Amino acid sequence: MSSPRIADVRATTVTVPLAAPLRHSNGAHWGRFVRTIVEVTTDSGIVGVGEMGGGGQSAEAAIAALREYLVGHEVARTEALRFMIANPTASLYNNRTQLLAAIEFACLDALGKHAGLPVHDLLGGRVRDEVEFASYLFFRYPGPDGTGEVRTPEQLVAHARDLRERHGFRVHKLKGGVFPPDYELACYRALAEEFPDDRFRYDPNGALGVEEAVRFAKAVEDLPNDYLEDPTWGLNGLRRVREKTTLPIATNTVVVNFEQLATNVRDAAVDVVLLDTTFWGGIRPCLRAAAVCETVQTSVAVHSSGELGIQLATMLHLGAVLPNLVFAADAHYHELVDDVIVGGKVPYVGGRIAVPDAPGLGVELDEDKVAEYAALYRELGPYAYDRDPGRPDWYPLLPNTEFADPDDDGVPEALGYARAR
Repeated sequence: MSSPRIADVRATTVTVPLAAPLRHSNGAHWGRFVRTIVEVTTDSGIVGVGEMGGGGQSAEAAIAALREYLVGHEVARTEALRFMIANPTASLYNNRTQLLAAIEFACLDALGKHAGLPVHDLLGGRVRDEVEFASYLFFRYPGPDGTGEVRTPEQLVAHARDLRERHGFRVHKLKGGVFPPDYELACYRALAEEFPDDRFRYDPNGALGVEEAVRFAKAVEDLPNDYLEDPTWGLNGLRRVREKTTLPIATNTVVVNFEQLATNVRDAAVDVVLLDTTFWGGIRPCLRAAAVCETVQTSVAVHSSGELGIQLATMLHLGAVLPNLVFAADAHYHELVDDVIVGGKVPYVGGRIAVPDAPGLGVELDEDKVAEYAALYRELGPYAYDRDPGRPDWYPLLPNTEFADPDDDGVPEALGYARAR
């Protein structure tokens, strides 16, 4: 049975609402995710689907520009794609890693549908039937109805309690870097006090200086932590923090390719490599990286870069086949109010999501939802991930060492840099 060949490829940008705007050290998600859906049609009429972050004319044009590379290519030949699309010798001039990931997702989906097998069977077969997820807690602006703000320790604990009750999460990740470290420390400890039987992780997106990160780490060493994720920026910074704390150090920012992984093996800076199916260029590179980590006894977890149901499916198939997956996965998914796949949002049960067992990725596009959210994107347009809608003239500084209280409410925020008007 020969592999189908690609007959066409197309991209559609959508924007799907979130329950509330999500804040982070570099800015915010402005109450919605902008994602690009990629569809690969084979010569036998099968449609495989992929997904990548961002969108608009530039993303759609980038996918269209790959058409001459892809038409006629066998969907089973995913190894060749990384040289066709993201040749490492050209990476200084043309970083196409996320494009590669979206095309790989779609090719694996099409191949699985052609073979009548779920993607995890194409990758060696699952070792688990469900994947556990962490709650992924953000400081938030109020949602469209004026509710849902997360700014104080009390609001954060209430939000975590609601997610725990609705979805069953027993692991909680706080996205920090928004408020002063001591304030976020109080929030983090409030979570641990409220849920003494659960586990916790903290991610300020590299916003802390090394010494501040060490101080934060020492202040939480008594808690049931999974790890500190990117407490400061860069391999050298993380290495310095790692030398001064008993907590495992994780990253999704400075070990996202094999050259960086080799550096970490040679001179360890992180204990947990967070595998993101988009950042690494697909599911298969994540598997290869996980195998290296298994060999050298470096832990792994599945990372979230903000997904709809298509990319969530890639995370589930990856999590299903990793024998050395010992941590709950991340997901922004519970923040979405809707999805673009048939059946709507995939449910959590006991903090876990079942691994799809239908052919391919196990999801199908809801064409009406795609049309609805493509129209919403055309209406609202993009947003600047590295800007804060509540502070339009604010730019982030890393490390963030200065704070102010612009609202005079007793809660200082990262001052960063305010552009002169």
